Amino acid sequence: MKAIAHDRYGPPGVLRLDDVDMPEPGDDEVLVRVHAAGVDPGVWHLTTGLPYAVRLGYGLRAPRTRVRGMDMAGRVERAGRNVTRFKPGDQVFGSCDGAFAEYACARQDRLAPKPANLTFEQAAAVPVSGCTALQSLRDKGEVRPGQRVLIIGAAGGVGTFAVQLAKAFGAHVTGVCSTTKTELVRSIGADDVVDYTRDDFADAGHRYDLILDTAGLRSLSHLRRALTPRGTLVIVGGEGKGRWLGGTDRMLRALLLAPFIGQRLRGLFSTQRQDDLRLLAELIEAGEVTPVIDRTYALEEVPEAVRHVAEGRARGKVVVTV
Repeated sequence: MKAIAHDRYGPPGVLRLDDVDMPEPGDDEVLVRVHAAGVDPGVWHLTTGLPYAVRLGYGLRAPRTRVRGMDMAGRVERAGRNVTRFKPGDQVFGSCDGAFAEYACARQDRLAPKPANLTFEQAAAVPVSGCTALQSLRDKGEVRPGQRVLIIGAAGGVGTFAVQLAKAFGAHVTGVCSTTKTELVRSIGADDVVDYTRDDFADAGHRYDLILDTAGLRSLSHLRRALTPRGTLVIVGGEGKGRWLGGTDRMLRALLLAPFIGQRLRGLFSTQRQDDLRLLAELIEAGEVTPVIDRTYALEEVPEAVRHVAEGRARGKVVVTV
């Protein structure tokens, strides 16, 4: 089968279209014919092996898993003997290792039925970013109706889901983005928008009950200035410039500082769970959340797609059609 693979860490150019063996599903897995796959910053990290900390789990000198890609949507081709939730022909979405391929194996607990009102391309945009936004707001942020929520990076993959989810949870939402993306952030429901190229959200006189930072470029002291005295800051992922720890060093500093202040500082590395995927599907089918897709690429164009996401130009999600 055709797949996007690499044998060494490096820039997106190390990814190439290759012929690889068809994967065999384990007892708790299904084999999925992939129709579309999402691209997120995690793909860039696993391609480049940066920060170096990611290599501890994926191979010190070279990637253990050759085929990249996590988000996906498609049809079940075959089910392992312990699989009870899906059968051949079911349309599903979720996450796996090796989504940039014609076929991929996924655990049944990381899949859910595809929302009926979405195309495969739209569904492939949801799993990683949607679950990250949901777990950041609900689990770490403990968002409540009426709270003032600030979302930094509101036009990105996680941010576009976070704006819509925070509104669905009854919050007053302010999105932070660049000038060219302000109309997009307003269009998905933000009550207020801050253009960070012109204004500083921390100097605007507003204080927020919950700040969700998906960008990773601002210091803890800067973020805390915009929080209420008992507010919550959730740092998503490890985006940053350090070659060893990336942005995770800022997350670690936040966790060390948290016990000594009134504000709650928290970090999140998300997982994709079936219950969360089902909840997202319900919100999508109810019209409360809609995936925002920047553009789509063909399978052989994955290196260009990864480069586009890494440069921070995407408005919402980038999707690969298989």
